[in-house]
Amino acid sequence: MNIIVAVDKNWAIGKDNKLLVAIPADMKMFRQETTGKVIVLGRKTLETFPGGLPLKNRTNIILTTNKDFKVKDATVVHSIEELLEEIKKYPSDQVYCVGGDSVYKQLLPYCDTAHVTKIDFGYEADRYFPNLDESPEWEITARSEEQTYFDLEYEFVKYERVK
Repeated sequence: MNIIVAVDKNWAIGKDNKLLVAIPADMKMFRQETTGKVIVLGRKTLETFPGGLPLKNRTNIILTTNKDFKVKDATVVHSIEELLEEIKKYPSDQVYCVGGDSVYKQLLPYCDTAHVTKIDFGYEADRYFPNLDESPEWEITARSEEQTYFDLEYEFVKYERVK
């Protein structure tokens, strides 16, 4: 399974259930990576999507403990075990965990590849992603040149789990 995330220099990912910043090239990379694939996300993350609806041209799987939660055009699961059973239907390299905070932390142990947009700025935040640079379990296997959006510098970094 893949994980895809944008982090600031402190590995922060959000504040008040919102992304820290919207960088068009990051959004484009997200679309390119996930279109036609399976995305796994939490209910709160779904609420941040346009109209609070599942993303088009993807298989959306929502992980929530709310047993009454239903949403059109998505599969809803209520536990990690149920999720792992559901994603067996798909090739693992076609499955992307897209957040949020608690879903990332629960699914990181099941992921082999992390697509990280690293933003060279420190935001005020209340949600964080584990720092893969400090983990012996992960290594950088690819990175883009640094890019700039207005005065923000960022790069795309691919991490792979050390076998």
